[in-house]
Amino acid sequence: MSIQAYQNAAKKTEGPRQTEYRAFALATRGLIDAASLPATEVGRRAEALAANRRLWTLLAADCSAEGNQLSQTLRAQIISLSIFVDRHSSQVMRAGASFDVLVEINRTIMQGLSPAVAPSVTASAEQY
Repeated sequence: MSIQAYQNAAKKTEGPRQTEYRAFALATRGLIDAASLPATEVGRRAEALAANRRLWTLLAADCSAEGNQLSQTLRAQIISLSIFVDRHSSQVMRAGASFDVLVEINRTIMQGLSPAVAPSVTASAEQY
């Protein structure tokens, strides 16, 4: 089975949280890779930042859409993070700020999107 066929099958069977997790994983990997590049690799660094900005812009747009079922507080927090990501991304490109903050924000979101382990499973696993 080719990698593309696998990816297509995965897209058809994953839920919204899994799709969001995958999107954050891709964006975060891009940021980590870009952070390791020399500052002279402006184009590749900018591409990674732009991909991450697009993800956050999409989330903010979804949070501001009528009918979004997240709580008003959570929606406002996501929109605020989106604004911060946009501003910090500019600082990375213009002033040499670190990618680390952006990576950490994305990782925190990924932790929230990952499935929680049921307490009964954890408890039974600790017995062994």
